[in-house]
Amino acid sequence: MSRKTVNIIGAGQCGTLIAIMLARHGFQVEVYERFKDPRVQDAEAGRSINLALAARGLNALQQVGIESLIEPVLVPMRGRMVHQQDGTTDFLRYGQQADEVIYSVTRLGLNQMLLGVADDTANLRLNFEQNAIGYDAPDHTVHVRDETDGSLYQVEADPLFAADGAGSNIRRSFDGSDTFGGVETLLRHGYKELSIPAGPDGRYQLSPDALHIWPRGGFMLIALPNPGGDFTLTLFLPNNGENSFEALCDEASVIAFFAEHFPDAAPLIPNLCDDMLNHPLGELGTIRCRHWHDRGNVLLLGDAAHAIVPFHGQGMNLAFEDCVLLDRMISDYHDDWSTIFARFEAEQLANANAIADMALDNYIEMRDTVRDPKFALRKALAFELEQRLPDHFIPRYSMVMFHANIPYLVAQQRGEVQSALLEEFTATANTMDDVDVNAAEAAVKNRLPPIDSVRNDLSVRRS
Repeated sequence: MSRKTVNIIGAGQCGTLIAIMLARHGFQVEVYERFKDPRVQDAEAGRSINLALAARGLNALQQVGIESLIEPVLVPMRGRMVHQQDGTTDFLRYGQQADEVIYSVTRLGLNQMLLGVADDTANLRLNFEQNAIGYDAPDHTVHVRDETDGSLYQVEADPLFAADGAGSNIRRSFDGSDTFGGVETLLRHGYKELSIPAGPDGRYQLSPDALHIWPRGGFMLIALPNPGGDFTLTLFLPNNGENSFEALCDEASVIAFFAEHFPDAAPLIPNLCDDMLNHPLGELGTIRCRHWHDRGNVLLLGDAAHAIVPFHGQGMNLAFEDCVLLDRMISDYHDDWSTIFARFEAEQLANANAIADMALDNYIEMRDTVRDPKFALRKALAFELEQRLPDHFIPRYSMVMFHANIPYLVAQQRGEVQSALLEEFTATANTMDDVDVNAAEAAVKNRLPPIDSVRNDLSVRRS
């Protein structure tokens, strides 16, 4: 195959991964990134939520053979550690199999690792401080500004992969047209990043094998472990109102708020007031598009196509799944970009909408539902049904996080049936002894087809 040039906008996780995959198919790949190389200059502090790497993301890294490189910066989390208002904690496992864990990883660490692999990949060039400021649809060209000297030049979209994030300039260049039809919906909640350092002896000050949650009804604090013994915390809070970022306007209000709602966490955060008052307030939102491609010219990818809120830990995993699906289609259709882009959208757009919905649902679960005593009972029943009927019943969370070959849309649809079933059989129960598990088992067999009938093959087929 001739080394035809493929251009990519954005050198984040998604843009870099698809660049590696395309280069390995023999294309000449040019990547344009508006920021400086993060291996030289670290990302802005207080701006990046830790990532949760799950089965779909791991599957993508395995496809390109770099999972062993990333392993040293991963911290496994087996479940949620729920911190109650009275200071007690409850540990809730994510899954019941030994390998059903998710991994905490810093955005910067993962990006640096992928960029290193990209640098060592033939046919691939990374161009930093090159800002794609707009797209000219009639001429199929991208206008790029060199941030080092302010000069302007053009790049052809033949084809162009736009992986330039939720605020994609490429997508927004089509605003007012029917090409993408992108709609950005912001939550009236934001986030700020905080941190708990390692203890004096370098040990974790909280249990390191869990994602810690302080659910408070309408808002929450979470903490994810890092390899160095520290934790990255994220406070999710309404932007306005009584308990809001607007109300936390000085040291006294910050101290009083944390003393009331997070008394066990506050003493572990040495720079609490400075970080709360000075770290940037992040936005939370969802992007949905009617279409992701402009014939064979442009394809939106990752957050540029389908940014989602972080409450299911699937934004990066969804983007990596995009890359795996595209890699498979390129194996089948080579450089027939019109066919590849159309088939990719047809297969993946509904899945992206499904996980966007489930991510919003999970925010309610994490900050509210997890405090309900019936939550643990429903989870126990779900685990029991999974043990009895592994071919019919897998909890929705497990389908999303641990089963890369179950489409998001299928997980959503089956999850709705399962949720109704769990509600039905725990409605009058207080413990598992009160649940008619045999009747629940019969209902599962009656209402849900076998799991194998809905699995996808996401393996890469090389010629």
